[in-house]
Amino acid sequence: MAKVHTDIEIARRAKIQPIKKILTKLNVPDKSSNFSPMGRHIAKINFEFINKLKSKKEGHLILVTAITPTAAGEGKTTTSVGLSDALNRIKRKSIVCLREPSLGPSFGMKGGAAGGGYAQVIPMEQINLHFTGDFHAITSAHNLLSSMIDNHIYWGNKLNIDEKRIVWKRVLDINDRALRFIEINKSGITKNFKRVDGFDITVASEVMAIFCLSNNLRDLEKRIGNITIAYKKNGKPVFARNLNAHGPMTVLLKEALRPNIVQTLENNPAIIHGGPFANIAHGCNSVIATKTALKLGDFVVTEAGFGADLGAEKFFNIKCRKAGFVPSCVIIVATIRALKMHGGVTKNNLKKENINSLKKGLINLEKHIINLKKFGLNPIVAINHFITDTKKEINTIRNFCNKLNVEVSECKHWSKGGYGTIDLAKKVIKLCENKKKTKFKYLYKDKLSLIRKVETIAKELYGASKILISSKIKKQLKNFEKRGYRNLPVCIAKTQYSFSTNPNLKGAPLNHKIEIREVKLLSGAEFIVIICGSIMTMPGLPRIPAANYIKLNKKGFVEGLF
Repeated sequence: MAKVHTDIEIARRAKIQPIKKILTKLNVPDKSSNFSPMGRHIAKINFEFINKLKSKKEGHLILVTAITPTAAGEGKTTTSVGLSDALNRIKRKSIVCLREPSLGPSFGMKGGAAGGGYAQVIPMEQINLHFTGDFHAITSAHNLLSSMIDNHIYWGNKLNIDEKRIVWKRVLDINDRALRFIEINKSGITKNFKRVDGFDITVASEVMAIFCLSNNLRDLEKRIGNITIAYKKNGKPVFARNLNAHGPMTVLLKEALRPNIVQTLENNPAIIHGGPFANIAHGCNSVIATKTALKLGDFVVTEAGFGADLGAEKFFNIKCRKAGFVPSCVIIVATIRALKMHGGVTKNNLKKENINSLKKGLINLEKHIINLKKFGLNPIVAINHFITDTKKEINTIRNFCNKLNVEVSECKHWSKGGYGTIDLAKKVIKLCENKKKTKFKYLYKDKLSLIRKVETIAKELYGASKILISSKIKKQLKNFEKRGYRNLPVCIAKTQYSFSTNPNLKGAPLNHKIEIREVKLLSGAEFIVIICGSIMTMPGLPRIPAANYIKLNKKGFVEGLF
């Protein structure tokens, strides 16, 4: 039996090309004004070049989403990479456009986010670690604002900030539950300025959200200036611009805002830029990256985090709404393993054929399909193939989807790269090039009240019977509306493991209740975060974190990252 190589072994055996050669495929001339190399295999595209693309026709935008995540894995990133490679194999210029990985989950339980098998982006070690330093820049910009707030209070508090109503925490790109709530200024010269503070993870930062929704540096600076950082003792809001923080924060983000370009194992272009979480933020890569890719390629394959109830919903209702994108196609990734888990099978028994449990689990796929059709899109189901899948199990999914009038493609990109996803690529092309115009639509209108927007998502997409909301939070939402924020979209932060707020409820539970614990106004990013259930904006490490196994071996290579 042939040896099965690990992801990292496959990545190291790849024949990686100089990044200049990858850019040539996109007709980006080899000039210093067009891009800045970050070593031999990574580059940042310059705004001078991006600005020249405005008159170019845009390609087709393809979203890759998935069923509700399980411990068995689904494979959105591998499918995205495999599909883009497949499109390039059949002579269609395609770019895969992904988020940057966070160090938190890389050292926690999720592992890296560069794909897997023969559908990866490389150089994977750099991508999964510090990459081009974008996240460090975002962390620094966020924490600069934090320090300026406390410094302003220390030097007399001219703005009359109510220290008990500061809504701007600090951030760190590491999972550390001990930092969720902290006390600062407990001793020393600042002991008269004691207050409770805390840390969120960087990918939950409003700066990250702004970074990913901004169109250019000026837009970025304006949005940063609009961040609500606190409230005065008379109840009026205080913005980042009131501290003159928007200028220096933009300076820290100036280089980071340029999109990063790397390559797949098959030497096709990949743009990786920005990375908000999808359960506690909006879960999409940067607008700048997507817009640039659409001008450079005929097809742009992108993904949104976690299941379609989180990632796809936010991609459509927030990112597309803000950027004016109209997706041509949506793909929903499913694995037989994950569907069997939704049908009640434990992780240890997934290798055995189990048609009854698979049929039970298909209710999760069905709910996601129904939800995506509410946006006017008819999805294609991509079965991410595992070696333990049986023909009978695959045909069970095919027959089920045929009754829903949904195309199905069995994908073997993990073992065969782009070659294993050509069938999916052909189905995508046929759908995208259909002369009938897309009927894409948002789930709710801008003018709907904030509470009604939350209710619409909870009832129509999650299958909830009602939302549980306190009078205090109702008052907060009404206050946001009075201040002119009624037309903003909502971003629901909840567990990724269920349609409900209970991560143990698999399948497609009905008539559950969505409890709203907290609401946050992101006046710079221009959406409202609705925090539900027990979701945390600073995750903790699992009992046995991935960090336990990550090290340098005797040859100086990283081990344990994959």
